[in-house]
Order: sequence, then structure tokens, then C-alpha cells
Amino acid sequence: MRAEEQIEGDRAFRAEHGYADLIDFFQEQLNETGVSIRKNTVVEKIHWSPGRAELTLREAETTSVISAPRVLITVPLGVLQAQSGEKGAIRFTPDLPEHKQNAVRNVIMGKAARVVLRFRERFWKNLPSGDESSKKMDGMSFLFSHDESFPTWWTTLPEKLPFLIGWAPFRAAEKLAGRNQSFVVQQSLSTLHRLLGPSAQELEGLLEHAYFHDWQTDPFSRGAYSYGKVGGDGMQEALAMPLDNTLFFAGEGTDVSGHNGTVHGAIASGNRAAAEILPATAAGK
Repeated sequence: MRAEEQIEGDRAFRAEHGYADLIDFFQEQLNETGVSIRKNTVVEKIHWSPGRAELTLREAETTSVISAPRVLITVPLGVLQAQSGEKGAIRFTPDLPEHKQNAVRNVIMGKAARVVLRFRERFWKNLPSGDESSKKMDGMSFLFSHDESFPTWWTTLPEKLPFLIGWAPFRAAEKLAGRNQSFVVQQSLSTLHRLLGPSAQELEGLLEHAYFHDWQTDPFSRGAYSYGKVGGDGMQEALAMPLDNTLFFAGEGTDVSGHNGTVHGAIASGNRAAAEILPATAAGK
């Protein structure tokens, strides 16, 4: 909560063109410094010893090995928690030390699913707000409920676009994980019917397209974002700790400033890890 107060975290902000703008910004910086990006490349194994690491990579049906004196590991926590042999899992040889494995086990990867519904019009703008006033829902930004499928919704305000975004956390996400998009869309329209009034059939007639994001079943994510386990004090610090000046760790799950679970926390962790790596690199160690 203190971290939230420092950055006015109770205010909602939205990138005008989505996170693509952020990726483009980083891509420009990487291009200026000659950094090579290999996309669609899966790291399957990291063989490491102090001062050296070899990474086994797979691109389509081709396997290759690259080496480096230091490696920054910034995959989602869910990937670190994946069992050997599962798709997306990274095998460490030798195994990570017990204190690091304990940290991986004791930070939890949260479950969440999201559906984005694009309608032909903002049908909710003239609906009554539900209180005793005559206020309409034209200015709706967030909608919170106790619905079992999608309890949280938000709009694109201040841009008045015909999109509604539904959020399913934890148990709700578990029920949706692995289900096909048709099922998810029907669940979301049924939720909007219960919350706003128009029938599911009316809403389906207004619906132009739907986009479903199921992070639990994505083998390269395996969840949404992390949170501390009860009794897990100090685990995020342990997760962030480098190993033998060779393996370094970043990602929102390693943030210790109160910004885990956020994009800015993830970026800050990358800056922290870079500050750990650079002195040793400059010294030629």
C-alpha cells in the first residue's frame, strides 16, 4: 500500500495504443545498441557453472547451443515452477540450489483470465446506473460485482469505444481454464445480462468480436502474476538473488518494493538486475 501511495496507484492509467507502444519503445533502444532479439525461440536447458552458462535453444525443429558468462532469467514465475518434461519448462543442470528452489515454490503464481468484447455500439451508455438517481452508465469506468464468472469489468474511458473487458480471477479463472472461446463468450454475455439487464441474445446480436486470454494454459506464462504466500516473507528477495555471479533473475515476481504484479515492477526488476550484472561485466570477471 505504501508503494501504491508513492505513485498515485489508486488512479487508473491506460496506454493509448496498448502495450505495443511500450514494446516499440524498447525495440528502438535495443536497435540503437545493437542488441539481437531471437523470437520464437524456446530455452529448454541451462547448463551452468560459476562464470559460464550454456543454453540449449529450440527454434521450430532445430536445436542449438549458445554460451555466455552471465544469463538473465526473466521468464514468468509459472515457467520456473513448471515440472521437467512439461512444455515450456527450463531444465537447470545442475539443479538450482535448494534456497532458490524454495523461493520458487513459495511465491505463488496468480490465476486470471480476461475476455475483451467488441460491440457495434456502447449499448450501456443509456442504461440506468442502478442507484436512486437518474444517472446513466455513460461514464462507467469500472464495474465490480460478486458474479462467479466475471466479477470485474472495465471500459476504455476516457476513450468512449464500444469495448467491455471482463476479468476472471482465481476460482473464476480455474473454471474457465482450458475452455474454448465460444464457452467463455457465452459465460461473459450471461454475466453482462445479469449485471446490466439486456438479454444474452441481444448482447450476442451486438457483439462484433471477442478476444480471450487464458494465461493458465499458456505454457510460456502459466498464470497471470505473482503474489506472496502466507509465511513466505523474504521469498521474493531470495528469488531475485543472483547465483555465483552467473545466473541473474528479474521479472515482476522478483520485485521487493511492493510493485510485484505490475508492468512497472517488472521493468524496475530488469533495471535492478542490469545494475547487478554491469559491474562484473565491466571488470571482465
